[in-house]
Formats: sequence, C-alpha cells, structure tokens
Amino acid sequence: MSRPSTRVLPSTPGARRRLSSEARRGELLDAALREFGNRGYYLTQMEHVAAAAGVSKALVYQHFPSKEELFAAVTEQVVEGFMNRLPEVLENAGDALGAWRGAVRLLCDLVTERPEAWALVARHLDNPELGASLRGLRDQVTEVFAAVLAGYYAPEQGSAATSEEVLEQARITVPLVVGALQGLMSWWLDHPEVPRAKVEARAVDFGWLGLDRISRGEWLPLVGD
Repeated sequence: MSRPSTRVLPSTPGARRRLSSEARRGELLDAALREFGNRGYYLTQMEHVAAAAGVSKALVYQHFPSKEELFAAVTEQVVEGFMNRLPEVLENAGDALGAWRGAVRLLCDLVTERPEAWALVARHLDNPELGASLRGLRDQVTEVFAAVLAGYYAPEQGSAATSEEVLEQARITVPLVVGALQGLMSWWLDHPEVPRAKVEARAVDFGWLGLDRISRGEWLPLVGD
C-alpha cells in the first residue's frame, strides 16, 4: 500500500499574513502611499488601499478611522523621511554652497528612491483643501530651504545690503525656488532619459546664482520707489 503524500499544499492566494500591529500599519501606509501617489487624494478610496495591501477594508479602518487620517499619516511619513536625513547633509556641507548642493541631492534622492512619495508631494503640496497636514508639510519644506539658502548668507564686504536685508530678500525668494524645484522634479519624472547629474546641476545653479546676486544687493527696485 502506498503511503499518503506529505507534500505541503501552497497557501491560498490572497491569504492574509499574521503581522504585528506596527508592521501591519507600516504595510498599509506603503500601500496608501502608492495609491495616493498614483490616483490622487480624491480618487483614492479605502478599498483601493485595502486591495493594494491584500487585506479587508475593515482592517484598514481598524488602523485609520478615515481617509483623511490615513492621508495625514502618509504625508507625515514622507516629510519625516526627508527631514530625518537633512541634518547629516547640513552637518557635512562645509559651507553654504555645499549645503545647497546637499539639499538638492537629497531631493533628487527622494525622487529616484521613492517616486511614489514625490508623486504624492507634487500632486498635493499646494492644495489648500487637504487640511493642516499638507499645509504643515509645505511650511516645513519652505523653512528647510530658507535655512539652507538664506541662513548662511552674509553681504559681501562693500555691499550696500545689510544682513537683515539679505535675509528678508532671501526669505521672500525661497517660495519661488521651492516652486521651481517642485516643477523640475516633476518634469524629470516624465523625462527619465535626462541624466541626474544635469538635473542636479541646473537646480543648484538656479537656486544658488539667484540668491548669490541678491546677497550682493542686486535686486530690482520695487515699482513706485
């Protein structure tokens, strides 16, 4: 008589793995990041996130009671991932130009390592309807570049501009630089054939040379002055 087979049958497709609450939350955040990045906030539903994570919609709601809370958690994760790496970049910069180069390089890292995270930022950063989470993200990003680009500047010897004037002008300029970088990174995602080195170089030139002239007092007078 032949012995019964002891071969282990494959698990049922879609069977849910047992994970700790923390691990499951991380898995859901990753799935939500992909969905929000690809679909946008308004078109993403909780069932999309559940399907992407291979779990039930009820389980998603156990961790995140609403789509708004899920989106806030995702955006917080994205900005923390960027901010946690920034101090080391600034500490190793050596000078102001090195700090700016490092910040641009870090931004390019975000785009290349986690394009879905950048897609989420690019889609929603300036949308005022999505609540405090993204407004806070926008403010944090602005403050980062203000510190990098404006905080290191001092007027050159013989310049008519004072340190306070340089700082004020740089702070006003920072949103323009951030907006330009946001547009450049999004364009780059659509044109991956462009070498990263060229993208970084143009971003550094744009931000640095513009504020460098401001630091020497080379801004245009206001209309009516």
